[in-house]
Amino acid sequence: MAELNPRTREWARTMGGFAAADGVHAHAGPGTTLPAARPVLREEREAREAATLIPGAALASGAGNRAIAEEPDAERTCFERDRDRIVHSTAFRRLAGKTQVVVFPTDHQRTRLTHALEVAQVATSIARGIGVNVALAEAIALGHDCGHGPGGHASEDAFDGFLADGYDHGPWGADVVLVGLNLCAETLDGVRNHSWSRPTPATVEGEIVSWADRIAYCAHDLEDAAGAGIVNLADLPSDIAEVCGRGRRQQLGTFIREVITTTCATGQVGMGTEAAGALAGLRAFNYERIYTRPDSVAQSRAVIEVLQALVEFFVQHPGAMPADFLKSEANPVRSAVAYVGGMTDRFAFDTAVTLLDWDPSRLPRGIGRDA
Repeated sequence: MAELNPRTREWARTMGGFAAADGVHAHAGPGTTLPAARPVLREEREAREAATLIPGAALASGAGNRAIAEEPDAERTCFERDRDRIVHSTAFRRLAGKTQVVVFPTDHQRTRLTHALEVAQVATSIARGIGVNVALAEAIALGHDCGHGPGGHASEDAFDGFLADGYDHGPWGADVVLVGLNLCAETLDGVRNHSWSRPTPATVEGEIVSWADRIAYCAHDLEDAAGAGIVNLADLPSDIAEVCGRGRRQQLGTFIREVITTTCATGQVGMGTEAAGALAGLRAFNYERIYTRPDSVAQSRAVIEVLQALVEFFVQHPGAMPADFLKSEANPVRSAVAYVGGMTDRFAFDTAVTLLDWDPSRLPRGIGRDA
C-alpha cells in the first residue's frame, strides 16, 4: 500500500463501505433518512400501470408474452426486464462501434449506440406526456437498431443479395439478432416495425418509437454534419427553421411536444400538418446535403464492397467463423451474413485487411481519419 498514491489508497479503503448501526452505507457521513416502507415490487407496479396509464397503452403482465415461457420476475415488469436484457446484450454494446452517418466517427459524432440512447430519450418523453407505457417504449427504442450491420445503412445494400427476402435491419434485429433474449412479443414487434416503410406497429409505444427515431436522427445528424463542416445551419430553409428552429435542442422540443399534443387531441400517434412538414423538410435537407453528397456515396460504395467480400469469404470458409454462428443458422449464407452483420466497423475493416489482404486505401474514409 505504501507504493500506491493517496487517491488509490483512499479508494481501496472504501472496499467494504462504512458500517453503521442499521447496516453498511456507501459514504461515511449520514445520508437522507426515508420513512420505513415496503419495496414496490412488480405486481404493485403492474397495478399502478393499470390504474394510471390511458386506455390503449400496453400493460405489463407477469412474465409477458414470450416465445419461451418464463417465470415472472419478482421486482421487474416484463417490459422492464426486456429493457435490461437489451442493455446488457452484446448486440447493444457493439452499437458503440457502428456507424450512424460517419464511418470512424470522431469523439463528438454519433454512433449507433448514442443514436439509440437519444431515440430512447425522445420516446420516453413522448410516452410520459401521452400517458402510455414508458418501459416498453424505452425497450423498443434501445433495441430498434440492433439489426444494423457495420457501415450504416450501406450494410443493408451489401447483404440484400445474399438473402431471398433481402436484409432489413428491423426484422433482422427482431428475428435474428435479439431472438436469443426471449423478449416480449410487443418489444420485438416494435423493433421489427419501427421503420416507416414497415407495417404499423401493434402497440402505441411502437408507433411512438417510429416517430422518435425519425425525430432524433433528423436533429442529431444535422448537428453532427454542422460540427464536421459538411453543412451550415444557416443554410436550413427559413420555412423549416421558423417551425422547428435550426438547432437540435429546439427541434427536439418542438417535435416532441407536437407528437404529444396531436396524439392527445386526435387519439392517433402523429403530428399536425405544419410540424410534420417541417420534419419532412428537415429530413429532405439532410438527405440531399448529408446522406447523398458525393463523399457519403463513395463511403457507402466502399462499405458495400468490403462487406460483400467478407460474406463471400465466410460462405466459402465457414470454419473461420465462431462455432456459435454455425449452430444458430443452418444456412451457411445466413450464418455468414449474421457474423459479418454483427461486426463493428473497425473489426469488419480490420478483418478484411488481415483475412482478405484488402488494400487499406480501398477502405471507407471517415471524417478525421486518414485512409
